Amino acid sequence: MLDRFRKTSKPAKITPATFGYVDPDPPENHPLWLAIAAGIVILLPKIPLGNYLLYPLMILTTWFHEMGHGLTAMLLGFDFTALVIEANGNGYAQYSFDPDTWGISHWLVAAGGPLGPAIAGALMILASGKPEARRLTLIALAAIMMISTAIWVRSLIGWAVLLPTSALIVWIANSANENVSRFALQFLGVHAAISMFGQWNYLFISGAVVDGMHKVSDTGKMAEHTGLPHWVWASTLIAVGTLIIGGALWRVIRQSSKP
Repeated sequence: MLDRFRKTSKPAKITPATFGYVDPDPPENHPLWLAIAAGIVILLPKIPLGNYLLYPLMILTTWFHEMGHGLTAMLLGFDFTALVIEANGNGYAQYSFDPDTWGISHWLVAAGGPLGPAIAGALMILASGKPEARRLTLIALAAIMMISTAIWVRSLIGWAVLLPTSALIVWIANSANENVSRFALQFLGVHAAISMFGQWNYLFISGAVVDGMHKVSDTGKMAEHTGLPHWVWASTLIAVGTLIIGGALWRVIRQSSKP
């Protein structure tokens, strides 16, 4: 009887539905939805009021960028003290350091900002293809936004946009159906990824005069600490960002092609 039981019984198959997650679309449809999200992100600025609709996302992109600086500084042992987002979408992160800090550390902090949106976008794109990961990713994103706003954000526009946006993300994670949560995560991920290339003009300048003061760009700071021209680092950051985002898209498309 024991041998017969071993031959006929099969272990229960654990699927996303086991935990209450049911993906309404087959995996092969996910690249299509990513393409639709990219199309909306690209076309919105070209239609009336489109820029107003994208304004919260512009502020969110600045948050990704400045958090990239701040979190990199923290990983290197520096004290991340403030994150300021201005109404026009500009921003900066402040951190304190010892005078004898190596130049490579400042180089890494400067690089962390431009790569922040690419890394965040890639992670969201990857998570969007897995029903069980979408809700966790949305909740994690909203939680980080709320915590960072409470600790580091030092501007009214940052509070006015980030807190309502994080609340909306929590609602989507907890109340929206799988179609909406998937598209929301893909839309956020694609927008963050595309914004990496939207920094093109900024990356290819060493600095600019803002409000009567000369400010060094991120690639300008990288050049200061290495001796190589800023355009070398701009090209490098674009290439690395492309690899990060391309890798995420390739993985999603590869998964969708599996039988």
